[in-house]
Amino acid sequence: MALQYNLSKVYEISENDKEFALQILSLFLQEVPVEIKIIKEAIEDKQYDKSYAAAHKIKPTLDLLGMDLAYEDNLLIMNWSKEAGKRKEIKDVYKSLKEKIDAAVLEIKKDFKL
Repeated sequence: MALQYNLSKVYEISENDKEFALQILSLFLQEVPVEIKIIKEAIEDKQYDKSYAAAHKIKPTLDLLGMDLAYEDNLLIMNWSKEAGKRKEIKDVYKSLKEKIDAAVLEIKKDFKL
């Protein structure tokens, strides 16, 4: 049972196409962890454009997979990037986002044997 993600939007737009859902999940597993690393490096180096671009890239995937809390953390990172904000609070937001992504990755791999 999925706790970290929700495939209802995926099934809704694909008319319950399980192959499409697997493609979306595979893309998530391939791309989102890479972008999360980019966000971390960009935050550490105060590269606001880079952190914004990486956060913006994963935004639709988080929405599509019903990862609402991760989506909210991601929006905070995008806003921080636009405003060139302070680093202290964004590190906690990043940590929260990474934990949610990591948990979803583990759960998806287990649920779908990917």
